[in-house]
Amino acid sequence: QVQLVESGGGLVQTGGSLRLSCTASGRLLSINAVGWYRQGPGNTRDLVAEITTDGSANYADSVKGRFTISRDNTDNTVYLQMNNLKAEDTGVYYCKADLTYETSDWGDKMRDFNAWGQGTQVTVSS
Repeated sequence: QVQLVESGGGLVQTGGSLRLSCTASGRLLSINAVGWYRQGPGNTRDLVAEITTDGSANYADSVKGRFTISRDNTDNTVYLQMNNLKAEDTGVYYCKADLTYETSDWGDKMRDFNAWGQGTQVTVSS
C-alpha cells in the first residue's frame, strides 16, 4: 500500500558530501516521525538522525555538526544532508517512517510504526 524509497547514495571521498532522499508514495494519509539508520558491514542498524512531524531533529553524537535532516511534507520526502564525510560513515542507509495509510476505498486505514525502505549504499573512501 505504501512504499519508501531511498536514493542519493554513492561513492565519495573523505570530506565530501552527499544528500540522501527518502520518499514515501501510495495511499498515504500522514507521515509522522522519520529516521535515518546506518548499517555498516557486519554491524547493527543504528539510528543516525530522526525528525518529528513538527521538524524537531535529533542526531547521533558521531554525526552532530556534519549531518542535517529535513523534511518536505508537500513531497512526502525526508532528506539527509551529509557533509565532511568520514570512512566510518560507510554503510547502507535506511529510512524508517511512522505513517498512516488507507487500506480501502471506504475510509479504512492502518498505522505502520516501522515502515522501512530498501536502503541506499554510501561508501566513503580515503
